[in-house]
Amino acid sequence: MDLAEPRLLQIGPRNGHEQPPASESENLQRLDEILAKRQLTPFFQPILNLASGQIFGYEGLIRGPSDSPLHSPANLFKAAEMGNRLADLERLCRLVTLENFVKQQLPGRLFLNVSPECLLQSDFRQGETLRLIHQLDLNPSRVVIELTENKPIYDYNLLREAVHHYRSMGFEIAMDDLGAGFSSLRLWSELRPEFVKIDMHFVQGINQDPVKLQFVRSIQVIAESLGTHVIAEGIETQAELNVVHDLGIAFGQGYHIARPRAIPPLSAPAEVVDSLKHNHIAVYPQNNPLHKAVTARKLLRTVPTVTDTTTAEAVYQIFTRDPELHVLPVVKDGRPLGLISRFSLLDRFAQPYQRELYGRKSCTRFMDNHPLMVEQSLSLQELSRMVAEGERRHLADGFIITEAGQFLGVGSSQDLIREITELQLQSARYANPLTMLPGNVPINEHIERLLQSGSAFVVCYCDLDNFKPFNDRYGYRKGDDMIQLVAGILRETSDPERDFVGHIGGDDFVTIFQSDDWEWRCQQALRRFDAAVQDLFDSADKTSGGFHAQSRQGEALFFPLTSLSIGAVPVIRGAYRSHHDIAAAAAEAKKQAKLGAGNTLFIERRNVS
Repeated sequence: MDLAEPRLLQIGPRNGHEQPPASESENLQRLDEILAKRQLTPFFQPILNLASGQIFGYEGLIRGPSDSPLHSPANLFKAAEMGNRLADLERLCRLVTLENFVKQQLPGRLFLNVSPECLLQSDFRQGETLRLIHQLDLNPSRVVIELTENKPIYDYNLLREAVHHYRSMGFEIAMDDLGAGFSSLRLWSELRPEFVKIDMHFVQGINQDPVKLQFVRSIQVIAESLGTHVIAEGIETQAELNVVHDLGIAFGQGYHIARPRAIPPLSAPAEVVDSLKHNHIAVYPQNNPLHKAVTARKLLRTVPTVTDTTTAEAVYQIFTRDPELHVLPVVKDGRPLGLISRFSLLDRFAQPYQRELYGRKSCTRFMDNHPLMVEQSLSLQELSRMVAEGERRHLADGFIITEAGQFLGVGSSQDLIREITELQLQSARYANPLTMLPGNVPINEHIERLLQSGSAFVVCYCDLDNFKPFNDRYGYRKGDDMIQLVAGILRETSDPERDFVGHIGGDDFVTIFQSDDWEWRCQQALRRFDAAVQDLFDSADKTSGGFHAQSRQGEALFFPLTSLSIGAVPVIRGAYRSHHDIAAAAAEAKKQAKLGAGNTLFIERRNVS
């Protein structure tokens, strides 16, 4: 939809100067002149079939006079709405768009923007547009009514009847900007359109945002179940196109394919079509479980509470009856006042005369007036920081969990530590904490996707030689520096749109290449490592070509300077059944590489035909 794409507003001839602000009355006069003289120019933006690389159709977009403040569709339609001329403007937009589409003999479908309000108007329902289409000798089956939802829809039954009416005339229906409208998901469910357009917000940057990826993937699954074709709007980069195509989206539209033009192209750019023909898969953005919104609410435990009028003796009896109860919150009118620790109370009552003196008095005498209180929406990472930086008693007593200041329950530091540890273990499987490269789970998932697609690819297992002795000689800080050096070099020597770099753990890495020049990239990585790693050794070791350190058996030995070994396994269709088979072959190739001296690349060629 044109109005939802602000970048499109600048298309068309400009006079080089910004138009001065115009008054409402001036704009209404301009609008009347535009309507009277038919001063509208239709622009057409291609919609590409991502399976064939052929143009499927065009969306018709409208511009006002280039020298007018009403050149942009936003200003044009705003003026029409203020002057109660929307119906007249939409009618003229349809007329000039249809005329120019036929005049240029453009192939495929014409996606004609129509508002739901217009669809329900009597002149539209009585076949005004259909008559015009017949006059132009255009088959209605080539026209797709693209519903543009700019206002809330209140009468779904009436709109559903109208859509059925137009379908009976031969039109198809498209729904614009899915995910951005007032009620787009319900509209999809009610109307069951032949096409849905995903709002550009979810397409732009999809190659870097796992949330957008999941949204579009979910829409595609729903579309398949409903027999709806999905159109991804706003594709501006090759990386976005790669992901959209890989997800199985049927059609694409955006600047990367073609900008709107008064005279549009009849075919997509050759480089775009070629990219669709390659049997490659996209590199998906990774989602780290540690970054998910796990909050303090997950640690919530329900425990008995007391009030400020409860006696200390009553609290003592509660603790006596429940040996597992470690704290009692003091709550008044739903708001927490403090926390009574089991051990603190029992310790005080064990002292001479304390129970006799204070047993019948308020329990608040034994209450921590300043416990750690956190909102249930607080992330576990932030809660962990607060406990670590807070007073020691918070670690033992735990914390009170609230919602908008109201008491919900309590949480323990033990549960917090256990949950954080589990998150970190999960995170390490998805992304290495030192390099932030994807870990074993996404590595295996990516290989399985490649195997299922039948794509040819190369798995390179990268491992440091003599890394443990280097760690012993120079310390773990220098060891971390070397690990990060390797990670950086592997990133730099791979194509982020085609190649996948992962960190298996320790000093083991993997690069999964779809780049045709993968062997050159491996050699580049070895050369860069050889040059950069010299800065991590002292001059004496560099002069002697190695260093002394203890072997795993405790013997003092001389080790050559740390080097990088890469074992490469080219994978062709049918050679391997799963990522397990490939991992075994890659491990063997790495062993062969490590048999060589210095920085070495070994290529397993036995399964390459």
